[in-house]
Amino acid sequence: MEGNMSDVGLPQEWIRKKRDGQSLSHAELSAFVQGVTSGAVTEAQIAAFSMAVYFQDLNVDERVALTLAVRDSGRVLKWDEGKLHGPILDKHSTGGVGDTVSLMLAPMLAACGVHVPMIAGRGLAHTGGTIDKLEAIPGYQTGVPVDHFQRVVEQHRFAIVRQTDDLAPADRRMYATRDVTATVENLGLITASIVSKKLAAGLQDLVLDVKCGNGAVMQDYDAARALAQSMVDVGNGAGMRTSALLTDMSVPLAWSAGNAVEVREAVDYFQDPASRHPRLNEVTLALGEALLVQAGVHSDARAARTELERVRDDGTALEAWARSIEAMGGDPRVTEKPESVLARAPIVREIKAPRTGRLTGYDVRQVGMTVVELGGGRTQPDAAIDPSVGLSQIALARTECHAGDTLAVVHARTEDEWNRAQSRFLSAMEWDGETSPPEVIRGHVEQSS
Repeated sequence: MEGNMSDVGLPQEWIRKKRDGQSLSHAELSAFVQGVTSGAVTEAQIAAFSMAVYFQDLNVDERVALTLAVRDSGRVLKWDEGKLHGPILDKHSTGGVGDTVSLMLAPMLAACGVHVPMIAGRGLAHTGGTIDKLEAIPGYQTGVPVDHFQRVVEQHRFAIVRQTDDLAPADRRMYATRDVTATVENLGLITASIVSKKLAAGLQDLVLDVKCGNGAVMQDYDAARALAQSMVDVGNGAGMRTSALLTDMSVPLAWSAGNAVEVREAVDYFQDPASRHPRLNEVTLALGEALLVQAGVHSDARAARTELERVRDDGTALEAWARSIEAMGGDPRVTEKPESVLARAPIVREIKAPRTGRLTGYDVRQVGMTVVELGGGRTQPDAAIDPSVGLSQIALARTECHAGDTLAVVHARTEDEWNRAQSRFLSAMEWDGETSPPEVIRGHVEQSS
């Protein structure tokens, strides 16, 4: 790693420079991250550095340098091109409610002939996590050794795992400090945190799904676009082809929100065309075609979408998912008869519309918190979750409803939890408003010129 504290100064000097609005060199940022990793930089110094960056920010060159330093704080995966036959790529979502995209898109991309080494995360706050969803499949191991992960990618073209301790370890320490010092919401620091882990996976191409709307981390469209632009510029500056889609999260993205219920919806997506949620289908296809064109697999979006739809519909992608699940220790029967494999909550009951009217929108954060309150999400980082609980058959916004119509189905452990879920969900619904949710694809971000 470039940079050493004895050669380029001391942490307090770099903190002072950034506090006073000066730029830091690659060597200084590298030495700072090296100190974070070794423990030579204290939590107080991480906090002071993060606050200085929060107010003074980082320019693009500094963001690239910090991102590369965080990537190099641990293991960077190397892929044997002799064992791979196609580009290495992935997508990343900033998180939402009903964001089941990874479960369908990864096997679809693999069936299109590319490799997808996906390192995913758990749910945060009101948003669901891909790792929690996969762990709803009995036996599925998300924490396998890196060599096992690489072997599955080589043999089956894709695998989805959680971040290991030796991938970008500096990020975990920096994020933990930022989380308790009100310095999370900075574009440069968010960019380094996300992009460093994708670089550590050894990707050639990345497409980001940056969400906006009341259920997104970045609710404001302009703020989401600024984050997307930052990550796109840094990804490309670090040598990884990167672009982004801006997508809407002002309504749930799927019929379901939870863990086992979202796995079930992902299987239905392949098995039953009539069941596909229109917004979920569009985001999945749009991200897939962007990746295949960016990686040079197809010359235009129409050809890419045609192939994605083919592998989705002819069973090829579902077969690829079953093979990957089995290779990761999971029960592949989930892709045939999910109801016989996945956990089922003791109480499964409909929420009925209390009135007639037009459903115009949702407070999506409250929909997500309904799942958390049921036990399907976390209020503390290490808390256990119940994979069986959640919501399904969530009513589509822009729908005319009549009193007594089904608005959602609650999967709960107890009567009290069902009642609380019903109350919170109903309070999250918006009726007879003057506006409707925007289209799900809201923009495309390329590298700044």
